[in-house]
Amino acid sequence: MKKDLMEILACPICKNPDLELFIFDENEFEIESGIIFCTKCNRYYPIKSTIPIMLPDDLRKEKEDLEFMSQYKSIIPEKILEKGKPFPLK
Repeated sequence: MKKDLMEILACPICKNPDLELFIFDENEFEIESGIIFCTKCNRYYPIKSTIPIMLPDDLRKEKEDLEFMSQYKSIIPEKILEKGKPFPLK
């Protein structure tokens, strides 16, 4: 995902444009992995293999989201681990 894409993204659930970006891996051109976090509704959206996965809750897969959260647990902010929607890492 290109960093400048953040300028046009909004949360697909609450339409909030004030999103936080947490980068885990990047190269000189793109973000390889990370999380986009909505400051209004506390939803997180993983970035996997340069693709932001911004699906509504009913289309997300809990197992995949929790595996992603577990993989980056040591660098994901506590507010996302504990209160992130739709699947907090307990």
